[in-house]
Amino acid sequence: MTSTTPSPPPSLSAHQRAFIEVQRVARLATVDAEGRPHIVPICFCLIGDHLYTPIDDKPKRGAPANLRRIRNITANPDVQVVFDVYDDRDWTNLRYLQVRGIASVVDDAAQRTSAIAELRARYSQYEHMSLEERPIIRVAIERVVEWIAAETMA
Repeated sequence: MTSTTPSPPPSLSAHQRAFIEVQRVARLATVDAEGRPHIVPICFCLIGDHLYTPIDDKPKRGAPANLRRIRNITANPDVQVVFDVYDDRDWTNLRYLQVRGIASVVDDAAQRTSAIAELRARYSQYEHMSLEERPIIRVAIERVVEWIAAETMA
């Protein structure tokens, strides 16, 4: 009987990290227990090889802890986050980067504090929101998929 050691999660390359850092919005895809997808735009921060996104004070349908994305992550923690650039005038500028990973709601106080500080540094709107009282989602990156048009159209 052979045993395999799981490979460590991929580290983002410097250019992938830089691409993510300049994005202001991403799309989080979750799937419910019946396999139905749900995609929402998110604000985020990147700390190491983990993404964090809050359930912020913007108007929502329902209580923060009962939102579909939270229910979906509880039922199925496999998620995907997509960052993209679309330039309909010059398709050589098209690009996307997908991160696939395992999502969870952050319970650890130190992680929450660090994520909230990063989110507030990145989005001034969060300065006056009560993020401390709301769920923060953490995505542990397991796989990165990238496509850049300039590399395929040359």
